[in-house]
Amino acid sequence: MTKKRMMVIGAGQMGSGIAQVFAQAGLEVKFNDISEDALIQGRKGIENRLRRAVDKGRITEADMRDVLGRITTTTDLKEASDCDLIIEAVVEKMDVKTNVFRQLDEIAPEHAILATNTSSLPITDIAAATNRPSQVIGMHFMNPVPVMKLVEIIRAIQTSDATYEAVEAMTVKLEKTPVEVEDFPGFVSNRILMPMINEAIYTVYEGVATPEDVDAVMKLGMNHPMGPLTLADFIGLDTCLSIMEVLHEGFGDSKYRPCPLLRKYVSAGWLGKKSGRGFYIYD
Repeated sequence: MTKKRMMVIGAGQMGSGIAQVFAQAGLEVKFNDISEDALIQGRKGIENRLRRAVDKGRITEADMRDVLGRITTTTDLKEASDCDLIIEAVVEKMDVKTNVFRQLDEIAPEHAILATNTSSLPITDIAAATNRPSQVIGMHFMNPVPVMKLVEIIRAIQTSDATYEAVEAMTVKLEKTPVEVEDFPGFVSNRILMPMINEAIYTVYEGVATPEDVDAVMKLGMNHPMGPLTLADFIGLDTCLSIMEVLHEGFGDSKYRPCPLLRKYVSAGWLGKKSGRGFYIYD
């Protein structure tokens, strides 16, 4: 990656966080989305986070200007034509992701690495949609990206050692901690986390306890910084459901069956914090 130029595709919460940490590491970032409005909101989120860092004395005004100056927004995917690393952070749907990767395979330079920030979908299937499967890899950041240190690096069965090593080195440059993971449903993080959240939802569904009391048990009894239902609202209940469906389908085990209450909330549009209502109500 001699040019150290990259693109982040998807201007949501994850994509904007990824763009921010790469820019803070000194890389030129092309910030892409099909929606100009989404790009405006994504960049505003970056500015707000950096402003808070300035206010707390963690960075200077000059640092903030430099970071923002390294991020350019674009709705044109063809801007990936000179990028060394491209990270996709679009909606968690396989058909959408594979479509993006097919386009990138035609646009990006031959040497470019194509990474996906998917939280559960099989990297092997995404890699197979390209003519460069050895250069496709999972780079799963945690939310919120600027704060959380972990990055799961997921190897598809086709991923080369050179691709893994390049992405591992880049992760260290971001001052993150890389963890190597093989391509199984949910990887490590969500294979462990999502069944816990799903079980917490079952305790509400079955009338065992209220959301507030379930969260209190896990915070005060298990020393979790955030209760599982608050966390589910933060992640997005639609995202939780999608991951549970991937786990259920991938392993064929009933222990991964999504709770009916989770399905009902998603059908009602109660998606958590982003929609204003989930297990809790938000202003």
